[in-house]
Amino acid sequence: MKVGVLALQGDFREHISILKKLKLTPIEVRTKEELDNVKALIIPGGESTTIGKLLKKYQLDKEIKKRYKKGMPIYGTCAGAIVLAKEIIDSDQLNLDLIDVSIERNAYGRQADSFEADISLPNSKKPFHAIFIRAPKIKQIRNGVKILSKHKKEPILARTDNILISTFHPELTEDTRIHEYFIQMAKDKYN
Repeated sequence: MKVGVLALQGDFREHISILKKLKLTPIEVRTKEELDNVKALIIPGGESTTIGKLLKKYQLDKEIKKRYKKGMPIYGTCAGAIVLAKEIIDSDQLNLDLIDVSIERNAYGRQADSFEADISLPNSKKPFHAIFIRAPKIKQIRNGVKILSKHKKEPILARTDNILISTFHPELTEDTRIHEYFIQMAKDKYN
């Protein structure tokens, strides 16, 4: 399965590395043509304002929405989760409005307030070591969005139909379980 990683800004290389570990064929997505060649898309962490501006500049915002409406699975990590949210609290930056959550940018504080924590994952007894870098917080969840994991009572991993979001960076670890979960979501969509 060809999985795209939005490669406009942010830590797309780390996602590509994880996908290669899973024996997949990742494609760096910067154009509509590249987006047309993938079955699923990952929007990486980075700077959400910049990612939004570049999505609009290259007209990928509309194309991603079209592909979503046709059922393409999308996974957003950290800044990617912000871009996918219906509402970004106290911000008028571009968002794709694809998952019905309200999200707050940099909600834990500045870069110095970044942290790591062991979290639980659905159907797994082994903890996942999550890395939170200037992480957002999911403040509200609506319309059937399912919380898959929490940290200190805050949702940090959520899903609706074919969208998955995390407020942390699984691509910065050696643990492939969250990417595997997303790939299984994509396989289920196409089977």
